[in-house]
Amino acid sequence: MYLNLLNASIVAAVVSASSGAVIAADYKQNPFTLAYDGAISANVPGKVNIHPVSYKLNGLTIAANVYTPANYDPAKKYPTLVVAHPNGGVKEQVAGLYAQRMAERGYITIAADAAYQGASGGEPRSVDKPSHRIEDIHGMADFISQYAGADSARLGLLGLCGGGGYSLAAAQTDKRFKSIATLSMFNSGRVRRNGYVDSALNTIQTRLQQASAARAQEAAGGPVLYSGDANLSDEQIAKLPFDLYRQGYEYYWKTHAHPNSTFKYTTSSLLDLMRWDATSQVGLIDKPLLLIAGSKADSLYMSEDAFAKATGTQDKELFKIEGATHIETYWVPKYVDQAVNKLGQFYGRTL
Repeated sequence: MYLNLLNASIVAAVVSASSGAVIAADYKQNPFTLAYDGAISANVPGKVNIHPVSYKLNGLTIAANVYTPANYDPAKKYPTLVVAHPNGGVKEQVAGLYAQRMAERGYITIAADAAYQGASGGEPRSVDKPSHRIEDIHGMADFISQYAGADSARLGLLGLCGGGGYSLAAAQTDKRFKSIATLSMFNSGRVRRNGYVDSALNTIQTRLQQASAARAQEAAGGPVLYSGDANLSDEQIAKLPFDLYRQGYEYYWKTHAHPNSTFKYTTSSLLDLMRWDATSQVGLIDKPLLLIAGSKADSLYMSEDAFAKATGTQDKELFKIEGATHIETYWVPKYVDQAVNKLGQFYGRTL
């Protein structure tokens, strides 16, 4: 059962979109509430199927979707992928798209909502701590490795946006993953600490004071404070300085909106986020590594930084999708096709 996590700002944006901008992938029209083009609308024998599942992780109920390939036979063994969703995203959006597309290529895949987020359990809502997000990835590996037909000897990891940064961290020590790929990798610690494109270096101490005060307020039984929950007008969105934020609002609030998806996170999470970095020990990754990013993405610098620091493997590649921005790799068909083709080649060789 999905948790009722409707956020007023998202609802308002969806209403606005229905009267103005076109909704590209309306979750209300899909029985699995999938919010991406080409999504499965029914489980058909002989085709790729979707299986909503739940499991326990550290006492919390995790909601996930498992995708099985065409003509799936549980007695056989299939290469298997764990797919980690972006910050603020849920399994029904871009994580589901890539999980389905890789299932179409013969993989068993899993996309789960992070603990404290989406349809998964945990209070307060929208906690975004690196330790939780990394544990989510370990937990997906635990579950899917026991799934009928999953070949744990051919287990790969795919992290999208913030899930990409957390995937790099998880793969540093979790050697069950035989190869690791990221798409539009977002280093949440670096951005929350320094600002996007290192644009907020002069406010680090002020923001740490705010996060500390938020933690103190929670501990005293006061209301939970949130960051990143702005309800912006179209005019305000157009004035944002970065493509990622402008197009991110459009994607998450309009064209691919889902009621369980929200930009907000607990302000106290910054105590953990701002002292963390996805690349601090990335040299521990000794497996094949592929980082995919758009050539025009203003987040490209984070994939470039991770690639340079990934000194533990000689089998690594930074693949740029020519002309794509960060958010365009989530849904624009020609860019998604390029990413999926590259992922197919990479996992086909390494799993």
